[in-house]
Amino acid sequence: MSSSGAEPSIFSRIIDRQIPATIVAETDRLIAFEDIAPKAPVHVVITTKDPQYRNVVELAAGDPALLADLVELARQIASERTGGQFRLVFNTGEAAGQTVFHVHAHVMGSSAASDTLGEDSLGAL
Repeated sequence: MSSSGAEPSIFSRIIDRQIPATIVAETDRLIAFEDIAPKAPVHVVITTKDPQYRNVVELAAGDPALLADLVELARQIASERTGGQFRLVFNTGEAAGQTVFHVHAHVMGSSAASDTLGEDSLGAL
């Protein structure tokens, strides 16, 4: 259990290696792993190791440097996997499709230069 008494999020359990994931990148404050239900040919989730921020708005207000680090990690992953062209999606709030209330971003793109992401790839993430 977390200090607040709530059950740890699925992301906290991945960070703690209680749930297996294909980890793509990791720093002292961030972890990136392949999405288990990808909506694009390349679909990686990046989250903070500290669960205190529920969404990107809280992260931007509380630790803008960590948000900048998250965006930089997204750029690095996209550089390696999508030729640097990517979509970075933060869902904020249940009505916007957020299902895990531990701040995270979806890095989405295509590994093939001829493929593009249509608007339909913005469905439930």
